[in-house]
Amino acid sequence: MVAPQPRIGDWYRSNGGELFEVVAVDEDDGTIDIQYFDGTVEEMDREDWEAQWEEGLIEVAEPPEDWSGSVDVETGDEEPRVGESFGEDTTQRAGSLDGLDLFE
Repeated sequence: MVAPQPRIGDWYRSNGGELFEVVAVDEDDGTIDIQYFDGTVEEMDREDWEAQWEEGLIEVAEPPEDWSGSVDVETGDEEPRVGESFGEDTTQRAGSLDGLDLFE
């Protein structure tokens, strides 16, 4: 079976069950950068990619429902940034232009 062309954003599963995403492909160097769900980044040669695919060590996978594992998103005890508070809509909106005479 021919190995799929790795594309940035595609998810795969190693034979150990670890999910990883293709995050960069360098055609000139023949390398593929992958990032595991836990955030670990690894570089793989194109030849290694094809060999592992042929041996069944890599398979196509669905992206995880909770993608925040690899991007190190903090939840919970964050402080709001200046001008923002949690739970309130602080979006500024323009008022109505009714009553404005543009021809004065």
